[in-house]
Amino acid sequence: MKDLQLRALRLFETVATTGSFSRAAELLDMSQPAVSMQVRQLEGELGVALFERLPRPRLTDAGHELLQHARLMLAQARAAQEAMQAHRDEARGPRGLLHFGVVSTAHYFAPRLLREFIGLHPEVRPKLTVARRAEVLEMLQEHRLDLAIMGYPPSEGDLEATSFARHPHCIVAAPDHPLAGRAGLRWSDLRDEHFIFREPGSATRQFLEHLLQSQSIQVRAGLELAGNETIKQAVMCGLGISFLSAHTFQVELEAGRLAVLDVEGLPKHIDWCFVQRRDTVLGGVGAAFREFVFERGAAVAACRVR
Repeated sequence: MKDLQLRALRLFETVATTGSFSRAAELLDMSQPAVSMQVRQLEGELGVALFERLPRPRLTDAGHELLQHARLMLAQARAAQEAMQAHRDEARGPRGLLHFGVVSTAHYFAPRLLREFIGLHPEVRPKLTVARRAEVLEMLQEHRLDLAIMGYPPSEGDLEATSFARHPHCIVAAPDHPLAGRAGLRWSDLRDEHFIFREPGSATRQFLEHLLQSQSIQVRAGLELAGNETIKQAVMCGLGISFLSAHTFQVELEAGRLAVLDVEGLPKHIDWCFVQRRDTVLGGVGAAFREFVFERGAAVAACRVR
């Protein structure tokens, strides 16, 4: 293992991630035979098979284990490179690739966050990945993301989360709904309303179920839909009411196409968290973005709730 090169690990990781020698060759600007040959050379040097050659390459047990180490070493190499770049270009400010992930609700403000950050540091190349919470956590743990933004601090011990902004949630209805415009609604006033739920596993749904349990109330489950945009359309069509992040409906609220119900104790808040791996020290671009998020994140993520 002493002669294992970062280039070989990067090639191996690309094949493993894409699940395709030809796709990896495209991304690495190499020919497919060259990629296949170098993977075979790596297997020969290590003395183990890393892939099963099926219609598509599939990792062996040894391949899965090497992939974890490869992603960690490549991430640490990137961090070291960024740190050295930061020292070389201290007067010019951070530069290079910033790859961070956000849960779907955060994409309503993440582009504004990026715009301000890049305005301050124009030599940064951003890459934003939007995915479900479980997918973002998996990518972060596998070193496929540098950092992430999400609600609810993750329970995984190898991740560190720090809150930087409040994340309000409200119950919304169509503007002509009988409860719209009424002040001082109680949770019991919602007992007979058709609720439109997010899909199981959604953080928003978990938050609502926790609130309903704390209020000792059961509501009528109407539709169960995946995604904030679909739910907003259903609410605007009068199919029911729903519990949503305030970030998701700012445009509709401004346009008068949705109404926020005045329910006691709402809006309810959770925190927006900046999440990173404990085993990686952020340097260069990552450190600059972290500092920026804690300075400006709360202001950028602010939104209306009425």
